[in-house]
Amino acid sequence: MKKAILATKVGMTQIFNEDGVLIPVTVLQAGPCVVTQVKTEENDGYKAVQVGFVDKKDKYADDSKKEIHRHGTNKAEAGHFRKAGTTSKRYVREFKFDNAEEYSAGAEIKADIFAEGDKVDASAISKGKGFQGAIKRLGQHRGPMKHGSKFHRHQGSNGACSSPSRVFKGKGMPGHMGCVKVTVQNLTVVRVDAEKNLILVKGAVPGPRKALVTIKETTKVEA
Repeated sequence: MKKAILATKVGMTQIFNEDGVLIPVTVLQAGPCVVTQVKTEENDGYKAVQVGFVDKKDKYADDSKKEIHRHGTNKAEAGHFRKAGTTSKRYVREFKFDNAEEYSAGAEIKADIFAEGDKVDASAISKGKGFQGAIKRLGQHRGPMKHGSKFHRHQGSNGACSSPSRVFKGKGMPGHMGCVKVTVQNLTVVRVDAEKNLILVKGAVPGPRKALVTIKETTKVEA
């Protein structure tokens, strides 16, 4: 992997290409990400680039007044960012770039790392749906809707009674839905605005607005 960046989801819209075809796109505020550390095989046993995204206040803004910001960066984390020559960041992730040795601490990764036509994979935490039944959560069929059936949106039979006399582990049941990591593969980059650090990809990207999205060059190339 040679291309990756962190982004926040702005939302969805639609644009027209040169042929006048309407394309639904997701707008992503991609970077700029700052390289906070370069992992090497000599020191860490593997090659990777650690990047930070979105500025964050330090926990102690003023040592004399001891002003405390909740969810701020503690002194150990702040020292790590100062060593890299950058401000404290809210999100820190690692990318195993093939050319990790070409990066240095303090360097920036911007939206122009991708170009129009690139294929990417987008990963994010999906929207939470709370507790949902088997119909919405798993797409199971409903019962008769006529009067007197007393079985409309229940799950139905979960297994035989005498054999095996139990419900198998992993059986799809009602429960919590959403709020899990989802990756959508082979999305096409439709447009890149390097000045505004915007990347427009064709189709939908998981997560609500303002969600953190990881964009990587695709691992599976369609034939």
